[in-house]
Amino acid sequence: MAPRILLARHGQTAWSLSGKHTGRTDVPLLEEGRRGAKLLGERLHRAPFDGLPGVEVRTSPLSRARETCELAGFGERAESWDTLMEWDYGAYEGMTPAEIQAVRPGWLIWRDGVPEGESLAEVTARADEVVAWARSADRDVLVFAHGHILRSIGARWLGLPLEFAARIRLNPTSLSVLGWAYGEPAIESWNDLGHLAG
Repeated sequence: MAPRILLARHGQTAWSLSGKHTGRTDVPLLEEGRRGAKLLGERLHRAPFDGLPGVEVRTSPLSRARETCELAGFGERAESWDTLMEWDYGAYEGMTPAEIQAVRPGWLIWRDGVPEGESLAEVTARADEVVAWARSADRDVLVFAHGHILRSIGARWLGLPLEFAARIRLNPTSLSVLGWAYGEPAIESWNDLGHLAG
């Protein structure tokens, strides 16, 4: 079996709801986010996932990802990994895209980066480290992390530059699966929110 990587974005927070860039600020889950994390867990413990026996689980150490992991029922199996932390937004931490555009018209994080934070090259290197780990053994992996780092991992899994991540949105508490098609890295599913329906 070729290894797959399952990507779980953390549940809703006040900052993700308002569109604020939430990098290293440790913002807690909202009640909506906790509920979504439990629903995600229920889905991962039903067919076809069946609790993902044998999967290796890692989580960002930030509380919104770690709590999502725990509420989904994978806390005891998870290893905390700093590589899965969100992009360090530097001077743009806590700002919305509109607020940034007001001072820097035309700005796009995937092309222009952020001042006083992580560079595009640094984020690419972290995403590449996750991809290399996921492909390093004959087992699936499950990660709980954040919107921009998970989108970065998606782009790099496909062998594309970081800028491609601008084209693959990712909602809170979503589930995505990266795998293989005809021997090439592929997206099996992306931004799946089916567990939140109803």
